[in-house]
Amino acid sequence: MKELNYNRALEILNNCKGKTIVIIGDVMLDRYFWGSVSRISPESPVPIVDLEEETFHLGGAANVANNLINLGIHSFLCGVIGDDNSGKKFNEIARQIGIDISGIYIDSSRPTTVKTRIIGNNQHIARLDRELRTPCNDKYIDHVISSITNIQSLAAVIMQDYNKGAITPELIHAVIEFCSQKNLPIFVDPKFDHFFKYQGVYLFKPNRKEAEQALNRNLKTYDEIIEGGLTLLARLNCENLLLTLGKDGMVLFQSNGSISNLPTRARHIADVSGAGDTAIATLAAAYTGGANILEASSLANYAAGTVCEKPGIVAVKIEDILESILYNSR
Repeated sequence: MKELNYNRALEILNNCKGKTIVIIGDVMLDRYFWGSVSRISPESPVPIVDLEEETFHLGGAANVANNLINLGIHSFLCGVIGDDNSGKKFNEIARQIGIDISGIYIDSSRPTTVKTRIIGNNQHIARLDRELRTPCNDKYIDHVISSITNIQSLAAVIMQDYNKGAITPELIHAVIEFCSQKNLPIFVDPKFDHFFKYQGVYLFKPNRKEAEQALNRNLKTYDEIIEGGLTLLARLNCENLLLTLGKDGMVLFQSNGSISNLPTRARHIADVSGAGDTAIATLAAAYTGGANILEASSLANYAAGTVCEKPGIVAVKIEDILESILYNSR
């Protein structure tokens, strides 16, 4: 495949600035307790963390929106939060970042999804999850559809599924129908529950584990990966399927029969958390900037590699993508 060069990447990234992309999916608030550990509890053999700092970050589909903001995209976020303090904190952070939260639905019967991580001596000690995974109600679905219907000059839609209830079969059907009428591309980052509901989308991006679960088979060898990817492409009737393989990079399957291997671009791995969010955001942004699907996938591969080089969940930076392209072209 022809390598994506610096000048073409810069052109694409400049062209996508100012475009509007909708992100629909499970939004979360990531809460971190940071501290130091120097002793063990006398009550039970667990570490005592002396708390030093508490931080909050956007997670789930909101992290995709955050990545898009860093790429110069107008991010319109749709999801559900609770009528609680965590929901208020979520909206506060999203507004500060510049995310449009007009599509956020407040449901007093659900808590805001919160992932609380306890970090001691820079080691992840425990995680506490507060969430309700039952499907959201019809009022939420109506809110999402009415919200995106009113957007002017919409360029693309991302559906980000974490199996927390914000993505339902009814919502998937309604969004696909809306995008079909408007001739809008849909980019999907799936989970297992609704895997084969996303029929006919522009791009479908499962990771290896998700693909193995959906097919009920291992995808270890190259031949298994190719066979599995082609099977999914056919069953989903999608235009493109991008199978992400962690340290083994990505493989792009196109409906025209083309298969492209994209080796990982990370120079070293510090933390893979959030790499999938960065990849789907960069894919959609690059497409709106005039990239073909192979160029968009290559750019997403570089972007995912840059965030893997940093600890924690971080949003992509344009300068890091361009620097990585220069580094890998030497």
